[in-house]
Amino acid sequence: MPRQIPYIIANEGCERFSFYGMRNILTPFLLSTLLLFVPMADRASEAKHVFHTFVIGVYFFPLLGGWLADRWFGKYNTVFWFSLIYVAGHACLAIFEDNLKGFYFGLFLIAFGSGGIKPLVAAFVGDQFDQTNKNRAKLVYDAFYWIINFGSFFASLLMPVFLRDYGPAVAFGIPGILMAVATLVFWLGKRKYIHVPPAAPNPNSFSSVARTALMSKQPGQSRPGLMMAGVGALGAVASLCMTPQWGFVIAACLALVLVLAFGGIGVSMQLDRARGLHSEEAVEGVRSVLRILIVFAMVTPFHSLFDQKASTWIVQANAMNSPLLNIFGWEFTLLPAQMQAVNPILVMLLIPFNNLALYPLMRFIGITPTPLRRMGTGIAMAGISWIVIGMIQLQMDAGDKVSILWQLLPYALLTLGEVLVSATGLEFAYSQAPAPMKGIILSFWYLAITVGNLWVLIVNAGVKNDAVSAYIATSGMGVIAFQMFFFAAFALLVAAVFALYAIRYKMVDNYRNEGPASFCYPETEKDKP
Repeated sequence: MPRQIPYIIANEGCERFSFYGMRNILTPFLLSTLLLFVPMADRASEAKHVFHTFVIGVYFFPLLGGWLADRWFGKYNTVFWFSLIYVAGHACLAIFEDNLKGFYFGLFLIAFGSGGIKPLVAAFVGDQFDQTNKNRAKLVYDAFYWIINFGSFFASLLMPVFLRDYGPAVAFGIPGILMAVATLVFWLGKRKYIHVPPAAPNPNSFSSVARTALMSKQPGQSRPGLMMAGVGALGAVASLCMTPQWGFVIAACLALVLVLAFGGIGVSMQLDRARGLHSEEAVEGVRSVLRILIVFAMVTPFHSLFDQKASTWIVQANAMNSPLLNIFGWEFTLLPAQMQAVNPILVMLLIPFNNLALYPLMRFIGITPTPLRRMGTGIAMAGISWIVIGMIQLQMDAGDKVSILWQLLPYALLTLGEVLVSATGLEFAYSQAPAPMKGIILSFWYLAITVGNLWVLIVNAGVKNDAVSAYIATSGMGVIAFQMFFFAAFALLVAAVFALYAIRYKMVDNYRNEGPASFCYPETEKDKP
């Protein structure tokens, strides 16, 4: 193993503990402390809004971090300086525990810092290998993956206890200390790392080819693709004009979605016009990316459901009974936020189970577990998990006392969906995109997570509308239960559309045949990569 790798792995373990340490107690802290000025009826909704706005930032800022690293500062410098911003954000959370603006500023700094380094650390690991030692890369990435889950598990288990017993200053301060340690460890390995310099601008990049396709004129022909992109731009302006009514985050994110959606359609309509001005590989690469974006768009509902386990599901768990448990003579009760520790444990169990048992069994009975089949099934599993959580909520709304342990079943179903979707998504995308376009894929994957959380904000705001509230009242369900079944239906509907698209999708094989080692790391909720 290259001697610099332990520094990166130790850095990742401390950073993941710091991130999940604060993230997994954010909703309980908002509900119990920071948002006490909000009326009780609106407090859960406001806590969800704050949480998912934060997650949107975490997965939006990788665009900035990746661009700065690739074009200007390199991976090491970008990771180091964004890590210092990250530490400052943790400090703000610990210091401004009772100051709304100070605390929110800390959340912004953490989203900015963690998002900035998110796409870089796993890629930085890949930079440390070449043809002479690439055979050891899998071992290192396995360790990298394990340390992510290790940090997530113990953060989910311990930090709710610190919040309960020692208060928010200590509970948010400990993750800050861990992030400071992570930054120090990363700095200590500086002279041992292999530093790959930023690349020169690529004339055949995705954005260059797309711009050429939209702007190119042909004699006697109009530019329908440019007009389509213009419609998206006008829609984006209209969305931004709704900022006073919708809020900046919803308006800005929806504007981005409109620009990407209509711009992508426009590029596909005129893509052949880029031939001759760009290489054939580049043009076909853009076509491949556009096809992949359709898949990513249909994965956004999964992220809507998955990320709410740290918001909506905690809100539900707060109203559930936590029985006294006894394990080897140790008696304890589970805190609502501790239920999230189930996820990393199940991930570590399900991935080897799927690879060693489930997938071979499927092949044995004649069903090939293709990436698209796995992803479609994963989206459906997420929808089913929300049917189960909704049924639990109906029992609670009827006045029944329900144990928090009933959440284990939907957690298991949702985690199975995570393994099928997230651990497969980038594997699929990297296999379909030509080598020059593989970098842009990771950026779009993070944007899919951002858009998934945008749907949560929109639904959360929608149920406050008088007409929507009146409709929910006629359904005979409470607001929370109605939202749960709505998201379940959303995911299951998209899973059906996904299955139809998968039948028509023609797979290609763009894995590397030769040349320098190139590594990717599958993304899940715990930043895989």
